[in-house]
Order: sequence, then structure tokens, then C-alpha cells
Amino acid sequence: MTPLVGDDVVFQAENDTDGYILDILPRENELIRPPVANIDIAILVFSAVEPDFSTNLTDRFLVAIEKEDIRPVIGISKMDLATEEEKSTIEEYRDIYENAGYEVFLTGSEVDKTAILELIDGKTAVIAGQSGVGKSTFLNQLNPDLTLKTGEISTSLGRGRHTTRHVELLPIGDGLIADTPGFSSIEWDGLEPENLQFCFPEIEDRRSGCKFRGCLHENEPSCAVKTAVAEHEIADFRYEHYVQILAEIKNRKPRYS
Repeated sequence: MTPLVGDDVVFQAENDTDGYILDILPRENELIRPPVANIDIAILVFSAVEPDFSTNLTDRFLVAIEKEDIRPVIGISKMDLATEEEKSTIEEYRDIYENAGYEVFLTGSEVDKTAILELIDGKTAVIAGQSGVGKSTFLNQLNPDLTLKTGEISTSLGRGRHTTRHVELLPIGDGLIADTPGFSSIEWDGLEPENLQFCFPEIEDRRSGCKFRGCLHENEPSCAVKTAVAEHEIADFRYEHYVQILAEIKNRKPRYS
């Protein structure tokens, strides 16, 4: 088994700089992209603008984290660069995600350091998100001594350039945060169709009201989830993304070792 950042290991060291890993202890969880293990909290950072906030990408990141039983927290950056109309839209999205059961914080030129430090106190967190959303800036705000390199948005591609090249555990307050390269490609390996509903808290909360035990909330009759969508208790875009990801899981090609 290849060691990952965040692994607990048994090692033997002859001096302060050289040593050997003898064993990798069992993992609580594991992410593939980014490659990290034993994570308590995932801080998923997206930007209000430059690049524009995407609910589709947000929901995909949330599913990737939820399926590993990691506590997700949503951070939306660059609020100071948004227009009043854009801020209003982001605040509406914030309310939707909070009503679904997620923690959401908004940041601009400043960040609520106290709240974040309390969040990660004594824990190992991972910070992840699309390139260019301000992850390194966010970490520099939490700990200015880090002086992490920040990047700009490519005007031709409309997305960020990678400034973080590898995964590294950084000390922030009394916790650790794994800084990761930005990415926007997520796969659903290990996630079965019937388990996707557990990655959408507002769908999981209502599944017991469905008439059929194996309801996937697509075309089944007497579906409590579809009723909640029709009554605007579940946001349309959240349900649409659930259906999209469900189709991708069903249609994925098997991998052979």
C-alpha cells in the first residue's frame, strides 16, 4: 500500500532526516483526488466570481466528500469582488445549502479566523476546490507565516492556474490543513446507485417517506423526495444534480485490474 499524506505510520529512524516506514496503520478514510487520508473535515472552497460560482461543481465535490463520511464545509471566496446582484445570488445559494444541512461561510478580503480555527481545532482538515478560487490566499489569511504562492485566473481559459503542486499538511492554529492542487474532475468509483441518496442530506432525510424501500427517486410512484422537490422543499438544482450523478454512476464502465 502506497503511503498518503495524513497516514499514521510505524517507522524506524536512524537520525533526524532519514528513516523507513515499517507499517501503514488502518485508515479512517481516503480520498483519491486529492490523495490524502484520515481527514476529519473537508473545507471546499469555491469563488463567487473569477471563476463564477458553480452549483454543479459544488455538488460534485460534496458527493465526493460525503461518500467518504468526511464532514464537509463550504467556503465561498472573493465576495469582495462580486457585484451587489452577484452577492445576493450567492447568499440565496448559501441559504439553500444551509437548509440542506451544510455549514457555509463567505469570505472576501478578510476571513473570520476565529470561526475557522475553532472548526479545525485538534483536527486534520483538507482544503480543496477548483483552481483559482483562492485556496492559498485563504490559508495565508489564516496563517500569514505560510506565505503560500497565489495565482491569477487565465483570461483565455477562465480558470485558475495551479499554484499548489503537491499535497502538504500545514499547521493552522491547533490543527492541520492539507493544502491540495486545484482540480475539477471527480469520479464515482466505489459509489453504488442506491448509496448516492446518502450524499444528499435533504434527500436522505426524506427517503423513509417513499412507498418503495428501494426507491431511487427517479420515476417511482409515491416518492417523498419528488414530492419535496415539487413543493420546493428541495432545490430544483440539487435534485437535478442528484439525477445527473445517478445516471453517471449507472452508466460508468467497469474497471478491470
